[in-house]
Amino acid sequence: MLKSAVDVLSRVANALAIAANAMGTLVVLALVVILNVDVIARGLFSAPLRGTYEMVQFSVVMIVFLQLADVVRVDRLTRSDGFLNLMYHRRPGMTTNLRRLINAISAIFMALIAYVTFPEFLHMWKTQDYFGVPGLFTLPWWPVKLVIAFGTALASVIFLLKVIRAQDRPQLVRAPEHDEAAK
Repeated sequence: MLKSAVDVLSRVANALAIAANAMGTLVVLALVVILNVDVIARGLFSAPLRGTYEMVQFSVVMIVFLQLADVVRVDRLTRSDGFLNLMYHRRPGMTTNLRRLINAISAIFMALIAYVTFPEFLHMWKTQDYFGVPGLFTLPWWPVKLVIAFGTALASVIFLLKVIRAQDRPQLVRAPEHDEAAK
């Protein structure tokens, strides 16, 4: 019963992470369009696109937190695990337990960020606070706070699933010439 609940949670978390990553990619594409329009408007019309600075700030945060959970899911989060990769061949059991401990600590930190950010989202939703220059260009804060809370909560769940399933496997990246030499 517990295994089936973990399997369902894993499928849902993976699907949400993939969907959030796709949304993050769409934000990247929108940012590329905005920046290109701004450059063309500055060059041809000497009139920059209003709010470009605010939209870039908004977009970068959204991209990072929309794609965070999927990066964790596919083990592409930037971290220094060279020591663990070296230790894996000598002490695989100890290395697995250290990876589980690191994932558990990561889950706790992500959950804490979500826990702190969600009330901020509720406050921003209620007050409709914004950033930008009034009368020129403004954006509401609440979408950013919501994405941060969602992204870190989902990353926390995925880290927790890695702890439960002990799925975080060391993967050594080798250059193609090293693979040929090994044959």
